[in-house]
Amino acid sequence: MAKKFSTLRSKMSRESRARSQERADRYRAEMALDELREARQLTQNALAEILNVNQSAISKLERRTDMYVSTLRHIVKGMGGELRIEAVFPDGKVVIKRFRSVSKPRRRTRKAAG
Repeated sequence: MAKKFSTLRSKMSRESRARSQERADRYRAEMALDELREARQLTQNALAEILNVNQSAISKLERRTDMYVSTLRHIVKGMGGELRIEAVFPDGKVVIKRFRSVSKPRRRTRKAAG
């Protein structure tokens, strides 16, 4: 018969429980997009409905390795969160507040020789 985790945990040393808690916190802090959705107890269909897209679009987004920040921000907002981007340096962290909007590059015009 399976034992309850609380029973097993109570038999662990204080150091082991601390290491276990640290590891659990780290796993919660670092999640793939599909894991985050599941942790928020949302199905792909439910998120698709919130974002007004079809379920297959959510599936494709979750498998992408690269996407626009605005797309990721939209998905996180749909899950009820707020996207923050942080630059981490040895001497501290900086939250990046905003990005320039993506637009077509300006065409350079040649000045007439005069």
